[in-house]
Amino acid sequence: MSHTGQPNIPKIRPELYLVYWSAAAVAAHWLESGLPYAGPWFKLGLANIFVLVAWFQLGWRAAMGVSILRVLAASMILGTFLSPTFFLSLSGAMGALLAMGGVKALRLHVGPVGLSIPASLAHMTAQVSVAYLLIIGHPGLFTALPWFLIGSWVTGVLNGLAACFILRQLTGEAHFKGDVSR
Repeated sequence: MSHTGQPNIPKIRPELYLVYWSAAAVAAHWLESGLPYAGPWFKLGLANIFVLVAWFQLGWRAAMGVSILRVLAASMILGTFLSPTFFLSLSGAMGALLAMGGVKALRLHVGPVGLSIPASLAHMTAQVSVAYLLIIGHPGLFTALPWFLIGSWVTGVLNGLAACFILRQLTGEAHFKGDVSR
């Protein structure tokens, strides 16, 4: 303990956090691939928790790096690199990053939940669009989009709350006050 009563926590270089969050995102993606799905294109998106943590801890470039590295590494581990699954995953990640960038560009001051929801909705919309273009090719697919978006909203809230919990543990604050302007 330090003289202020706070635990002595060693400082970790930001590059190491980037590696930690990337590894955690890949592990979460891999773990989730073995879980049963609630429906087609409906996964919890646990890896996105670590993208959010990277965003709030290290900034948007780090979040982009974690997200892209997660898609590439997990697809290689799972044997889906350059398959339709890879392109669905990549499109979802890019959609989420674009939505997060839009929130940043609008200078909205939101925390992890407020950032996670639009990212999750954009993730799902991008995946359904790519599924239409690459796999299904029938416009009827878009009739299911509202239901997918409801599930996405729920997972966006849950993942945002999980990111808040992690960030609180990192900062030692009782209430994490995030700011997306990083």
